[in-house]
Amino acid sequence: MNLGRVIGTLVATRKDDSLIGSKLMITQPLDIDYNPVGDPFIAVDTVGAGIGEVIIYAEGTASRNAAKKHEAAIDAAIIGIVDNMDVYKDVLER
Repeated sequence: MNLGRVIGTLVATRKDDSLIGSKLMITQPLDIDYNPVGDPFIAVDTVGAGIGEVIIYAEGTASRNAAKKHEAAIDAAIIGIVDNMDVYKDVLER
């Protein structure tokens, strides 16, 4: 699982049949301090996330399992919305 932020939506009128009915969101990966890392990507939303929300996403087979579309062309899925995160940075610095 990874941390990200929803930065937009994507509408594709024509897409693989396995994606019909899936909500597609543009997602920016984040580090532990909520700073952007890497390039944005498209993820299937399984939890009703909105633009600006910090989310948890899965990649690969876990994303297809979360979307309940085991044979779909899905590489990333939003699987949770973060309400709060407490990080004990003194533990990380050891």
